[in-house]
Amino acid sequence: MRPRNADGESRLCCWLRVREYAVPPSMIESATARRADGDWSAACAAARVDIELNLRVLARTHGTELAARIRADLRHLAPDLLRWHLPRIAPDGLLRPGLTISLARYAGGALHLVVRTPPAWADAGQRFSLALWDRYAPSGARPDRRFRLDLHRHLWDARRAGELRERSGGDGAGEVPAGLPRGCAVERWPAEAALLLRAEGQDAGAVTVRLGGRRRLTLRPAGATVRITAEPVRGWAAALPVLPDAATWVLPDLALLRAGLITPDRLHPLVAAALAPDHPTGGTHPPPPAADPRLVECRGAVHRIGLVNGVLVPLDHGPDELRREELLVALTGTPMACLQAIDEAHRGPAELADVRARLDHGDAAGALAVVEALLGPDALLRSGGVREELETAVLRRVTHGLYRAGLAGRGPLRDDQDRRRAHRGRPRHATTR
Repeated sequence: MRPRNADGESRLCCWLRVREYAVPPSMIESATARRADGDWSAACAAARVDIELNLRVLARTHGTELAARIRADLRHLAPDLLRWHLPRIAPDGLLRPGLTISLARYAGGALHLVVRTPPAWADAGQRFSLALWDRYAPSGARPDRRFRLDLHRHLWDARRAGELRERSGGDGAGEVPAGLPRGCAVERWPAEAALLLRAEGQDAGAVTVRLGGRRRLTLRPAGATVRITAEPVRGWAAALPVLPDAATWVLPDLALLRAGLITPDRLHPLVAAALAPDHPTGGTHPPPPAADPRLVECRGAVHRIGLVNGVLVPLDHGPDELRREELLVALTGTPMACLQAIDEAHRGPAELADVRARLDHGDAAGALAVVEALLGPDALLRSGGVREELETAVLRRVTHGLYRAGLAGRGPLRDDQDRRRAHRGRPRHATTR
């Protein structure tokens, strides 16, 4: 069994990676600007959210009043904030695949506004979709009982984002009771369990809590306290309401702040305003500084390689010398160190891990910016790691498009993707809390 502190550190490392790559500042700025203009569909497009609902059809089938309620919620939906808080899987913090998550319930719970994440084989771009699920005419999977956000509007509704501090599980100062995993929001369990029971039409009763794997607990809230028992969750207990995952654990951002692994200026602005209201939040993000020439030991001297006219070139070698070296390479000779460094930058640079992470999280623009800063915007990519990652990202986007169009089952790239991920040692379905 792994020690509790190791599990906690692993969880924080995963969420730190999520905060670095999953929701880039450019997405937040673009989605926020469009939401402020009242264009909720454009805000969704900026946050890479596909829309699978039609409010005009909804008005004809369910009435204009219900359509107006849903439209009002959509106008205040912050899709970038929703992406920020969606469930993730370890170790890379990618979106938990194959989920249907309820954001809001209407018509007595018969109609749900839901988020759907694609299966793992079609997760290119880390896109997800926004749709409606009707209990009486169901299409797609039923909303998940554990991963639900209809009781946690502060995680996606800009009007309610200020409630985040109160419901983050971080106001209590007590230790987690012995036997419970690190990171449990035990102080919030009584209030959250009461909210859950009221949403299910019950004044009192018990709820179950999933703590990972096959471990379950039964909670019986009583006022400001809660009685925790380790009763087996089967039979009658299996039918109890399930405490949402968002209410079970302390908010990852709060845990990262307490551990000193992140500063408020790196949080989503709505999250930072709730968790650190006294900390000034930045406005626009300045462009990255121009890259300085890189130094290479070449032929007993320190030479420079840098970008000239959009291409990475040696700066301390003349054209005639470079032509001679290129001829030598063509004759299977060993090139000078400056040319070797440029070749290595194309094939397997130190920045490759950063490029791969950005592509995995769907930030193609960010990945291309890293490549252009490294090799230049006019560089012709040679065979190697950078080119392979970019080509794979394109093919995976094709697979995702086939999935969205209903033209792919498990996807033509499934085997290649699995081999690549296995080689990189990346299990895809470990839950991150």
